[in-house]
Amino acid sequence: MGIEIGRRAIKTSVLEVNNIKKADYKILYFSNDRIDLAQHITDNGELSQDDLNKTSMIIFDQLKKVRKQFKLLEENIFIVAAPVFESARNIDVLRNKITTLTSKNFDIINVDEEAKILVKGAIPPVDYSNALLLDIGAKTTKGGYINDQDDNKLEFVPLELDFGTMSLTDAVKKTVVNQNQVNDMSTFQEKSFDFNTVLRKRIKEMLDANPLLLKKEKIYLSGGAVWAFATLYYNENLKDHYIPLSLEDVMYYDAILKNNFNKYSNLAKTNKEAERVFNVYDQKYLISANNILTMFLESIPNVETKKIYFVKDGQVTWLISYIADRSKKVNTNF
Repeated sequence: MGIEIGRRAIKTSVLEVNNIKKADYKILYFSNDRIDLAQHITDNGELSQDDLNKTSMIIFDQLKKVRKQFKLLEENIFIVAAPVFESARNIDVLRNKITTLTSKNFDIINVDEEAKILVKGAIPPVDYSNALLLDIGAKTTKGGYINDQDDNKLEFVPLELDFGTMSLTDAVKKTVVNQNQVNDMSTFQEKSFDFNTVLRKRIKEMLDANPLLLKKEKIYLSGGAVWAFATLYYNENLKDHYIPLSLEDVMYYDAILKNNFNKYSNLAKTNKEAERVFNVYDQKYLISANNILTMFLESIPNVETKKIYFVKDGQVTWLISYIADRSKKVNTNF
C-alpha cells in the first residue's frame, strides 16, 4: 500500500501483487484527493497552514480506512512525497504532524532518482534489459532505460526532453506575433506545425546521445499525453496494465485532433473517461501532447518492428518500484 503526496494531489493505492517480475498485480483500491500543494511552495517557499492541516488529515483518514479494510502489515505501507517538497522550508512540520497522527514517516523522492523510480515501476522487471520508458509530463518528458553490465550489475541511463504537454504549448504560443491571435485555433495549428522543426531536433539530439536505446525492442509510454490518446482513440474500458499501440494509430488520432475535433468533444458528453481528459486538456494541449508522442515514435528507426505499450496505471509506478526494490526476485542494482 502506498500514499503519494504529489504536486497537485494525494494518491492512495492498495495493490495485490502476484508476480512482481512480470508486473502481475491487481489494484484493490485507489483514491485521488486533489490539493494544489506545489504552487504554494513555488510562490511562498513553504506549505500554508491550510496545506499542512488538509494534507495530514487526508493521509490520516486514508490510512485509517485502508488499515481497517485490508489488514496490512505496517512494513508494507509506504508514504512518499514528490521532489518539490524538498524545497519547502517547513517540511519538518508536515513530517511531525503525519508521524504524530499515523506513526508513519515519509520519504521525499530525490529529483535525480525520479526517472529511475519511474522506469523501475513502469517497465515489467522481466523486460528491464530490453525496453525503454518515456513519460510525457506537463513541464518535461522524462524516462530512461537499463543496460546489462558485467558482474550482474545494471546501468541506468536517464532520458530527458525539455518539453512537456503544457511547456510545449506555451512555447508555441510565444511564437504568435500578434498576441490577439494567440487563442485562434488555426493560428495555433500553423505555429505548432512550424515549431515541430525545433521539437524534432531536440528529440533527435536525445536519441543521438543514447544510441543503445535504439536497440531496445520494447517501448513503454506513460504520462497524460498517452493517457489522453489511449482514452479518446480506443474509446473503451482499458482494463490491462499495458495497452499495445502503434504509430499508425497515433497518426490517425492526430488527424482527428486537428481536423475533426468535434468527434472527441462530442464523445466527452457521453463518456466519463473522455470527459476526464477534457477536464485536464483543451485542444491545444492535446495537439502539443500528441506532437511529442508522434515525433518521438517517428524518430525511432524501424519503429514498426518494435512493441509499443501504454503504461495505464501510471499512478502506481512509484509503488511498484518500491515493491520491486524490496523483492528478492528482482535485480534493482542500478
